[in-house]
Amino acid sequence: MMTPIARPFAAALLAATVLTPLAVSAASAQTVLRLDEVAVGELDPGKASDYADSILMFNVYDTLVLPVQGGPGYAPHLAESWEADGNDFVFKLRQDVKFQSGNPLTAEDVVFSFDRMKALGQGLSFVFAKVESAEAVDAGTVRFKLSEAYSPFVASLVRLPILDKALVMENLGEGDGEMKDWGQAFLSANGAGTGAYKVVAHNPQQETVMEKNPDYFLDVADSAPDQVRLRYSLEAATVRTLIAQGEHDISSQWLPPEVLKALAGSGAQMLKETGGGAFYVKMNTAKAPLDDVNCRLALASAFDYSAGIQMVAVADGVAQGSPSTGAIPVGMFGAGETPLVRDLEAAKAHLAACQYKPEDFTLELSWIGEVPIEERFALLMQANFAEIGIKSEIRKVPWALFTELVSKPENTPHISQIFANAVTGDPDTLLFPMYHSTLKGTWQSPENLEDATVDELLVKGRTVTDPEERQATYAALNERLMEIAPTIYGYDRQSLFAASNRVKVPALTDPDKAFGLDGMGFSFRLMEMTGQ
Repeated sequence: MMTPIARPFAAALLAATVLTPLAVSAASAQTVLRLDEVAVGELDPGKASDYADSILMFNVYDTLVLPVQGGPGYAPHLAESWEADGNDFVFKLRQDVKFQSGNPLTAEDVVFSFDRMKALGQGLSFVFAKVESAEAVDAGTVRFKLSEAYSPFVASLVRLPILDKALVMENLGEGDGEMKDWGQAFLSANGAGTGAYKVVAHNPQQETVMEKNPDYFLDVADSAPDQVRLRYSLEAATVRTLIAQGEHDISSQWLPPEVLKALAGSGAQMLKETGGGAFYVKMNTAKAPLDDVNCRLALASAFDYSAGIQMVAVADGVAQGSPSTGAIPVGMFGAGETPLVRDLEAAKAHLAACQYKPEDFTLELSWIGEVPIEERFALLMQANFAEIGIKSEIRKVPWALFTELVSKPENTPHISQIFANAVTGDPDTLLFPMYHSTLKGTWQSPENLEDATVDELLVKGRTVTDPEERQATYAALNERLMEIAPTIYGYDRQSLFAASNRVKVPALTDPDKAFGLDGMGFSFRLMEMTGQ
């Protein structure tokens, strides 16, 4: 998730979502998939950014392209084909697609969806910064005009869900100008997509209920769930009990390792998603002593990478992370080949070369209060750093306060911890927001890094199109980041979900059917309810 996992865990309120009597009675005759996520569910696709938001978006809405299952690249979806014309991209749309309202899909809907995303400027709209405009060439053709070469453009389209323009225009709320609120009030509670599932009821704090769309333009197996109940902020103990009792089907990925281990031991299956993300320990390069590269290299060398993997292990060969090889997760352009290992002798040598002496400073190690695993990593780092004579204090920081603190370098802790992923599957959307100097001071970039070489390579990665050249560019970027060490690269993230045996999820169990994009493995139309 290109958003933090740090969101409040609330008590379970299982019965609080209000359903119509018709929906309740129908549910008893349907196959029902029950799952949970920790975050508040944002239904408006123009604002979607978190993992729960992505699950909603990928099921209620469709995009022009989808990641290829089991391999690199992108395949047509709402678009049947496309071609590049310089910095312009022209897409031909399928002619057999209807929105859930019954309205036909046209190029005007694509243009409207893009214009709305840009106008709101929220969610993941930043991935379209290089797109000047979208225009309908005719009813079945849309052209995107880019301001300059931008190689990740097609990948970014997995984050442009297509909206039913006519339906949204009929439901504009209060606001200024011709477009008023752009339908924000309506879309915060209602779906307006072509997706395989329709929204029946939505309470963003508690639960979203969806049902299969019988008019979906692709075949959906009868064994796919008829109804889906996505619950928010269930406590780990509640999820464990519900799955054990056969009253829940898929957990969120944020269960503590010991809970996942207990569920696996009791017969639950483990689902896995690798979506191009990692666990990052961020070092504030704008504040002493971490403005000295040698001090940062000392910390990176002192960190116990293997102990970190063990802390997120669930069973033999099964963990919530895999060894990091550097700044770029394995499987992406530029990833390293050799796993990082602890080297205390190197750590001591780097510390000796640092202009600051360890007796003269105390590091502030922060962890997000809503993410308990980060406290364990703070304790690990405190012990690791003490071995080379560095003192530290651990500080628990609520997520809302953390995002405020990192807006100013002087308030940013020496050490921060985040989980981040490439929201489009392309390394650009992972690395550019973290390391380009123009974007420093956000939750993704508390390093406050300013490095001309890093900036140059990030921009080059956006402009070169040849795969070999992109590989070389990102490999050079990875090498530079390892050299200046703004971050300790803890581990490449693997999302693990405990699941009942009532559900089969090929996209989360078979690498040949995996999407390589966080959240898309939860495409309900590709799941199967076994009835066990």
